[in-house]
Amino acid sequence: MKKTLSMLLAGAMLATALTGCGGSASSSSDSQNSGSDSTASGTAFKIGGTGPLTGAAAIYGNACKNGAQIAVDEINAEGGDIQFELNYQDDEHDAEKAVNAYNTLKDWGMQLSLGSVTSKPCEATAAENYSDRIFALTPSASTVAVTADKDNVFQMCFVDPNQGTASAQYIAEQKLGTKIAVIWKNDDVYSTGIHDKFVAEAKTKGLQVVSDNTFTDASANDFSVQLNDAKSKGADLVFLPMYYQPASLILTQANAMGYAPKFFGVDGMDGILTMEGFDPKLAEGVMLLTPFNADATDEKTASFVKKYKEQFGETPNQFAADAYDCVYAYKQALENAGATPDMSAEDLCDKMIEQFTSMTFDGLTGEGMTWDETGAVSKSPKGMVIKNGAYVGM
Repeated sequence: MKKTLSMLLAGAMLATALTGCGGSASSSSDSQNSGSDSTASGTAFKIGGTGPLTGAAAIYGNACKNGAQIAVDEINAEGGDIQFELNYQDDEHDAEKAVNAYNTLKDWGMQLSLGSVTSKPCEATAAENYSDRIFALTPSASTVAVTADKDNVFQMCFVDPNQGTASAQYIAEQKLGTKIAVIWKNDDVYSTGIHDKFVAEAKTKGLQVVSDNTFTDASANDFSVQLNDAKSKGADLVFLPMYYQPASLILTQANAMGYAPKFFGVDGMDGILTMEGFDPKLAEGVMLLTPFNADATDEKTASFVKKYKEQFGETPNQFAADAYDCVYAYKQALENAGATPDMSAEDLCDKMIEQFTSMTFDGLTGEGMTWDETGAVSKSPKGMVIKNGAYVGM
């Protein structure tokens, strides 16, 4: 099953970084920077990215920024040939603002990009990356449109449609449920892409979708219709292809009405345990596929989690880990290519395309990761369940 899921899950949601130590303007916190004297202008590669550092989606943007920051600090502290300046701009999860932020980074001299954190903004900035020949590796923007017809835009996260396919396979293979309800957001490309593939795969796996209901931003505060339909039709598992904000309301309202099916989510659910105002006890037993487990005991993960908690006061989610991996993947590719920071973005772009389509990378979110020429990553997901307020491997 692991091999099957690894092939299917190639790419789910975010981008990173912080202010460069060269003193350039950035939307990042002034107290956090990639700074060391070794990253003076001309001696370090300039990486830039955009993401929501403020607003409703800020948990994703800040997670990516923080994860990337830890990687940059570690690499710069080594004092090797590869050094980074990191500049992250706030796009407020808005496509137009993301393009403006991208242009700010371009004027700053960005040579390598972390794209944008969320999918719609990244679709907009990816077009700029392609036109300007600045290579991009997004940690979290997961729609197919991000990389489509762009040879220099790659993803560290799972691609949305394949999450749907793999989730249906996992539910069927693990016999987690037979009568399935799906609640999804029809004005969100992330949710729609996962939903469509999930429903299609569920049919081939003998899963009966007995309830299939949707919502929009305008109706994302009352899920009584969707939950009552699922309950009345005997759904024993509810699939939630969405981000954690509406999922938190669904869990709260299901609990209030005494409906307790199994709940299965996707990578956008990561973050629900630290959501302000949400009782994490309501997420007990929720399952999801994710590439990262903060409770893992291997040395690399334990070190990252320890540093993240010390610096930012919370447990890192998968988006932080994906961003951390992006920076280290860049380091490996630059070393393999013999690249130097005096190279142009266009020259580096050619080298990065060559490296990412041929190298194998081991990171926090997977071992033996590879990329195909579409920019999609191949890595194995992990089935997780929330127990006692923490993610535990299933």
